Amino acid sequence: MNKKKVLFLSAANSIHTIRWVNALSKKFEVHLVYCKNHKPNLDVVNSKVIMHELSVPAPLGYYLNAFQLRKLFHIIKPNIVNAHYASGYGTLARIAKIKPLLLSIWGSDVYDFPNESTLKKKILEKNIFYADEIASTSIAMAKELKRQFPNLKKEIFITPFGVDTNKFKNMHIEREDEDFNIGNIKALEEKYGIEYLILGVEELLNNLKNKDSSLASKIKLYIYGDGSQREYLENLITSHNLNNNVFLMGKIPNNEVPNKLNEFDVFCASSVLNSESFGVAVVEAMACEVPVIATDTDGFCEVIENGKTGILIQKKNSAEICNALFEILNNKKKALEYGKDGRKRVIQKYDWNKNVTYMAHVYNQIMENN
Repeated sequence: MNKKKVLFLSAANSIHTIRWVNALSKKFEVHLVYCKNHKPNLDVVNSKVIMHELSVPAPLGYYLNAFQLRKLFHIIKPNIVNAHYASGYGTLARIAKIKPLLLSIWGSDVYDFPNESTLKKKILEKNIFYADEIASTSIAMAKELKRQFPNLKKEIFITPFGVDTNKFKNMHIEREDEDFNIGNIKALEEKYGIEYLILGVEELLNNLKNKDSSLASKIKLYIYGDGSQREYLENLITSHNLNNNVFLMGKIPNNEVPNKLNEFDVFCASSVLNSESFGVAVVEAMACEVPVIATDTDGFCEVIENGKTGILIQKKNSAEICNALFEILNNKKKALEYGKDGRKRVIQKYDWNKNVTYMAHVYNQIMENN
């Protein structure tokens, strides 16, 4: 029996795209279509996935690739199109006039893009209403979309970027050092508030130095990721004399993330914008039974039960980061409870296999209705 065909329109340099197409290729014939400057880099696309590179790089490619995409659409003859990221690939899908279309919203395309100008809000509105159905990574973002467009009557399917709980788990690694390892795995971009995390660690160090200088020397912050703020953050670390405690480790492929998470005593997510609409890295840490501290963005508030599966703190507040880190450092019993309860929540709500099964169900439902 021939598999149904899916045209998956999304950036191939995103680990979220790669995880979706790799998993869905077990159930469908998946064609991944992406702009020239969005080709895969660190993470590997399954050989079953059929790749199609559009000739014009984004952002111009979201408009100028329409003719090439439409031609591809007629060659592939997909049963469904799933465009990811409403402001970019959603625009391309609309201009190319391809259907049936499931439009998956991600975060900044809903929280930030429409607030930048009246024109951009109009573009998003056109894309949203052109789509046959909408999918969102979180309930919070679905509510935000409904708030912006009250006339939107379509059901919004909730399709989280879940976690493979067999891969992301507590590996019970025996550590030789006695360091207290704080971790963060995020792009070095302003929206992720890395500077507040660094300053929070500095406050923690200053507090400990007044009480226990030997303990202060064991505080280590490891930040995995790369981005436009790298030089700024390097200068911040140096100017605050934190080179012996704070380390920018660079970007790593997703398959290395479980091992790194298992080296952390606590994971701290310091995002400053609500466009952090889900927070995969936080869910991955919870799956590994690592206690989590996170800012009160819409996505983190949905994932974390404050005081039970982690600690929620105010955005842009290094003092609260310091206090939360101090709590984890000084209450090992509570830290262990956060980790155990965090994994239970992930298994209940964000198990990747269940998420993929549900996405396949959404595809099939749309195919039947079209």
